[in-house]
Amino acid sequence: MKLTFLGATGTVTGSKYLLEANSKRILVDCGLFQGLKQHRLKNWALLPIDPASVDAVVLTHAHIDHTGYLPLFVRNGFVGKVYCSFGTRDLCEILLPDSAHLQEEAARFANKHGFSKHSPALPLYTKADAIAALGLLTPVNFEQNIDLGDGVTLRLFANGHILGSAFVRIHDTKNSILFSGDIGRPKDLLMKPPTSIKEANYLVLESTYGDRVHDKTDPKIKLTDVINRTISRGGKVIIPVFAVGRAQELLYYIHLLKASASIPDVPVYLNSPMAVDATEIFNRHRGEHQLSASECEALFQTAHMVNTVEQSKALNENRHPMIILAASGMASGGRVIHHLKAFAPNPNNTILFAGFQAAGTRGATIVNGADSIKIHGEYIPVNAEIALISNLSAHADYLEILDWLRGFESVPKRTFITHGEPVAADAMRHHIEETLHWDVCVPDYLETVELN
Repeated sequence: MKLTFLGATGTVTGSKYLLEANSKRILVDCGLFQGLKQHRLKNWALLPIDPASVDAVVLTHAHIDHTGYLPLFVRNGFVGKVYCSFGTRDLCEILLPDSAHLQEEAARFANKHGFSKHSPALPLYTKADAIAALGLLTPVNFEQNIDLGDGVTLRLFANGHILGSAFVRIHDTKNSILFSGDIGRPKDLLMKPPTSIKEANYLVLESTYGDRVHDKTDPKIKLTDVINRTISRGGKVIIPVFAVGRAQELLYYIHLLKASASIPDVPVYLNSPMAVDATEIFNRHRGEHQLSASECEALFQTAHMVNTVEQSKALNENRHPMIILAASGMASGGRVIHHLKAFAPNPNNTILFAGFQAAGTRGATIVNGADSIKIHGEYIPVNAEIALISNLSAHADYLEILDWLRGFESVPKRTFITHGEPVAADAMRHHIEETLHWDVCVPDYLETVELN
């Protein structure tokens, strides 16, 4: 086996790993770089591999930093199968066209208002590219052996991060390697715990929270406090959400708080057609999460579903207290940036973040205390209260990852730490070396290693 790191090194985005096993070339994940400009520019650069030379793609889960490059990969020549779980297939059917739509809209807006350095500004890929990529998705069941040819097999295991998310284990005639994807938490409100894995010769492990431990306080306590404090001063709570996972979890928390009369019965709006669709898909895959049919229905009925652009714009004119959940979760695009433009200047309002904010995103800029943010070429003052509930994250922290690693009955020959900011990745390496005494390293971008 030979492994090349084409992304998720030195950053939490852009996940791509090229695995060469026997005669097969397999790309595990095909994600977009997000956040810092030097990372985002990699999306526009030619990959150091020819997509046409790759035999198969395997997706760990549907989030755009793991799937969002796929339309471009297909447009540039890939014609093989894209293996994933059924939940990932269903979510990609809404996430990839939406990603293309956002890029087309951003290019259109830049051209209309003339703030791009390029003339004309172009999208990275189009909705037609996304639809073409969807045609290659090949869903498979968890814990089913898939023959990739020439003695290479694939097996997916549920990992509890979001609906459909998976550990990916690939065997050839001599070795096995496990890709963690993003690891879920052992005691999540919605998702079931990650599957315990007993063995793999090599491990590629995420480290998003490699230097942190999640707050053990019940998230409902802080959520209650933030909502009540904001509503009492006549303000609005704006929550940038990831359409898949955090949107559903927050809706369910708000449902519980309203049912117990812990917060006022103010209107709640889910302003993301993609999140609306994802919530419906959540109800379809009840075997992967912990909610009953009635609890799924309660989740869905908690918010007014905002579908049209006109309905979204109308919220910005609404003068009454309310709660708005809108994508994207790091405020890097989508409808939430229009709400930030309208509501961030008002100190009565609150911008509430739930989960990790990658360096270079508007979310990270706001959380780190910026007094203004750039939206559509102009600087918008940030006078609203800023709040963060970090333990709503769908990522395991380093202690939870260490507990999961203890489930291995045979120690991997080497563990590669990826998908983390540099400090977090190195901290995860240190924790594993000091606690478990495993052979661990943090690979560099475009590094290739032989797995003997």
